[in-house]
Amino acid sequence: MPQTQTQSNTENPANIMLSIPMAMGGQRLDVALQQLLPEHSRSRLQAWIKAGLVTLDGEATTAKTKMWGGEQVLIIPPENAQDNAFKPENIPLDIVFEDDTILVINKPAGLVVHPAAGNWSGTLLNALLHHAPQLNDVPRAGIVHRLDKDTSGLLVVAKTLEAQTSLVRQLQARKVKREYRAIVWGQLWRNGTINQPIGRHSHARTKMAISRTGKPAITHYEVLERFGVHTYLRCQLETGRTHQIRVHMQFLKAPMLGDPVYGIGNIIPHKLMTQTLRDAVTGFNRQALHAVKLGLIHPKTNEFMEWQIELADDMKVLLEAMRHEDAPIEEEPFDFAVDENGLYVGEDDDDFDLDGDDEDFEDEDLQDSDLEGDE
Repeated sequence: MPQTQTQSNTENPANIMLSIPMAMGGQRLDVALQQLLPEHSRSRLQAWIKAGLVTLDGEATTAKTKMWGGEQVLIIPPENAQDNAFKPENIPLDIVFEDDTILVINKPAGLVVHPAAGNWSGTLLNALLHHAPQLNDVPRAGIVHRLDKDTSGLLVVAKTLEAQTSLVRQLQARKVKREYRAIVWGQLWRNGTINQPIGRHSHARTKMAISRTGKPAITHYEVLERFGVHTYLRCQLETGRTHQIRVHMQFLKAPMLGDPVYGIGNIIPHKLMTQTLRDAVTGFNRQALHAVKLGLIHPKTNEFMEWQIELADDMKVLLEAMRHEDAPIEEEPFDFAVDENGLYVGEDDDDFDLDGDDEDFEDEDLQDSDLEGDE
């Protein structure tokens, strides 16, 4: 590779100043920079040039600009989003309970709990650091368990190291009581328990699945209401595996309504629903899962405490539409079929995104004993 002088700008150590070698005369700017800075991809350098983060002899430039040799280039890399992952942000919190030891939050759907790739800001952790700056001294800002981005409901946060240790031990000992409400596809006729181990899916990195080599996972469910093609459930967790309720409902062939990863894709039985219900279902853009009740032993007083909140508003609307439906009776039960890999199949399922999105796995390096996933 031709020799060049590369150095950091004295005003900002992250900035890069370099001189284009004479031997690179005739090359495009982006091609020359990619050779000089092999740690950066050509597409990334092109994006920086387009964003005005690269100047040539002090002037704005383009990726296609031909080099003569000897030009002075200044590159100002964009701020690394990961550097902001643990910065306070003024994000409103719906606080159900708070004292000097713990904080109980009613998390809305759409809020990521812990920063990770694709979500380095705007998370519950950022909000917690703004609300209680002392949480900066507690690992993960006191977060001991998590809810998926699009699952709403109760979540507890430790405000001290001692409280965090206590809550983690309670989770490990299965002493934390967690109850959910879920709306699933299909008609379930009896209450039951699903005792199936859960591990990483063998083909889709962002999915979990029933696996013989997975960790033990137990979900108890109770039928609250039954509709034409849906069932409203109470779910109680004994364990806290990532995506546990969603994976277990898929195993039961009663996939979660609105679930983009473990749901039924585009094979929705529209003919079995009234127009009102169709509109309600197609307009529901998250998995129908809400953490309604949370019980634990207070880390400081050693007293058992329990909180219960109302069902999320969007799920209330969905249930009302189901309660007023007058769907036609199907001659044969609708089969939410799965293939040998546990993935739903159907004629209209070509657009189903098997990978979903990465926000569900907020920190893949965390073990269940450190940060349990609840659904």
